[in-house]
Amino acid sequence: MSGTRSPSPRAHPTEDAAGRWPVWKLGLLLYPFAAPAVAINLFLAGLIAHKTGFVALSPVLALWLSRPLGVPAAWLCGRRVRGLLDDATPAPKRPAAKS
Repeated sequence: MSGTRSPSPRAHPTEDAAGRWPVWKLGLLLYPFAAPAVAINLFLAGLIAHKTGFVALSPVLALWLSRPLGVPAAWLCGRRVRGLLDDATPAPKRPAAKS
């Protein structure tokens, strides 16, 4: 039959050929956790800076600054999780060589 193809299993469009989640998708998933962590760290860094003589960083300003700074933090978290997932997956078994 011309023009027909047999159905073949394909990976989900957001996964690569090995079925792994890409780093950008993991980063997007982890952004709601990374951005508040950045805000807390910015606020605490502002308190330390205030102790050394600089102007204190308000909590609201720390939250606003954490929005753009949370993107690279989420990407780094995604890279770390991707590496941990790669380490946790078992290696594919190779067929034994015949001698």
